[in-house]
Amino acid sequence: MSNLNDLLVESRIFANREVLSPHYIPKKLIFREKEINNIERALAPSLKGERGRNLFIYGKTGTGKTSCSKYVIDEVNDIPNTRARISYINCRIYNSRYRVLNKIVSDHLPTYAKRGYGAVDLYEKLTSWIEEDSKILVIVLDEIDVVRDLDDLIYTLTRINSDIKAGGVTIIGISNKVSFKESLDPRSLSTLYETELVFPPYYATELYAIIKDRVLTGFKPGTINDDVLHFIAATAAKEGGDARLSLKMLSKAGELAEDKRQSTVGMKEAEEAAKLVESDVVYDLIVTLPEHHKLVLYAIAVLTLSGGSYKKLTDGVDTYLFSGEVYNRYKSITESMHKEAKSERWYRKYLSELEMQGLVAAFESGKGIRGHTKLIKLLYPPQKTKSVLEKDIFGTEASDSK
Repeated sequence: MSNLNDLLVESRIFANREVLSPHYIPKKLIFREKEINNIERALAPSLKGERGRNLFIYGKTGTGKTSCSKYVIDEVNDIPNTRARISYINCRIYNSRYRVLNKIVSDHLPTYAKRGYGAVDLYEKLTSWIEEDSKILVIVLDEIDVVRDLDDLIYTLTRINSDIKAGGVTIIGISNKVSFKESLDPRSLSTLYETELVFPPYYATELYAIIKDRVLTGFKPGTINDDVLHFIAATAAKEGGDARLSLKMLSKAGELAEDKRQSTVGMKEAEEAAKLVESDVVYDLIVTLPEHHKLVLYAIAVLTLSGGSYKKLTDGVDTYLFSGEVYNRYKSITESMHKEAKSERWYRKYLSELEMQGLVAAFESGKGIRGHTKLIKLLYPPQKTKSVLEKDIFGTEASDSK
């Protein structure tokens, strides 16, 4: 175990740990020029004092959505004499209409927000502040799908534009759930008139260039070689092209080498780091899923462990489950919790979102297996997935598999 003196000794591996953080925004975001231009285009009218078009940004975790948005926000904040005012809101923290309104007012009228006013007062204060000199308020809602009363929030924010005589509001929503809009009320949707921007996952070659760029300032010269970087990039690409994942692996490999008092990072540390980080990331992701997504995933984990009803679909390595069988198990688990199971249409959406998150693989079976059906495979260890979900859903590990 290291003592305090060890921790204070200058690192043999790292030159600047900060550049390896997922929150660090580099001066140039490589492979995202097109996406940055699209965000800039959406905001251009706001900078001229006109209402911009609302923009919705989608893409898997680690595809650069937040980094690019913050990059453009920094650009806007550097422009003198613009009428645009920006509020960036992390909806994991500000997850209700009231909290979002209060955060916007705190950003721009801090003394007023501290007085504990209700939502109506905050709304009125905000509209008069926008109107007084025709401001354009740009509201960036990161992880917008987490907001509990999202319909109310969108209705309130879009209503500002019809309630004011001058100025306006532009909304940028960021989400890693492409289908989240389908749960919105049609009236909320019709007031949005949004432009959509999808961020694709990074390829292995792009991830390699991203981490190579960070290594130049984050690591000491000669401490990590190209083979290790290629391995980390290829592993992260296989896990869905997540740049955050590659940076976590890079950082963890450096820490492992440092703990062993080495002056270089080898393939052994990279492989060890990949295993540790992959399991961290997936279980962080599982606990942030909405409730019914968790219940569907739980049904998949339970059936994977029991082998499902159709042994012929277990090839000795992987277990493939019929979609209908998973839905029936999801229904019985939900009903045993005295909750109402969602329809098959909703279930299919949950399944495609779990697939998009890289937690399951789903594909159509060929002819011959009871006609055409969807086969599902869990992509993470079933026992660990089941335990994490039991702890999260039931507050304890269930004694049986239900």
